[in-house]
Amino acid sequence: MIELHGRIVKRGAAEGIALVSNEPIGFYGNIDPDTGIVIEKGHPLEGQCIAGKVLVFPTGKGSTVGSYTMYRLKKNGKAPIAIINEESEPIIAVGAIISDIPLVDKVDISKIRTGDKVKIDGEVVRIE
Repeated sequence: MIELHGRIVKRGAAEGIALVSNEPIGFYGNIDPDTGIVIEKGHPLEGQCIAGKVLVFPTGKGSTVGSYTMYRLKKNGKAPIAIINEESEPIIAVGAIISDIPLVDKVDISKIRTGDKVKIDGEVVRIE
């Protein structure tokens, strides 16, 4: 087991399977809020569903409407169960807070691989 520590942006606990991107994610126009599927052409996660996953990516990008898209995903039952970032920025932070999605940043995401079982509890990230 690997234990990492980060900074709490939205406090919470979650456990699930990691879905990892080495590229930033923009929620508005790049993730379908009705299905949770990444629709951004050429993105490493294109065609994959983020619903129920621990979504791991370096940082956010794009429009401030991305925060509301995260909220729609949550209301539609298609949101990630938690988010881990290297550096959260305001769009992702606000989206996680209003959507009640645990968010930790300042984490070395290179230690996490898609398919890893990840547990988040506050600032602690455990990889099994």
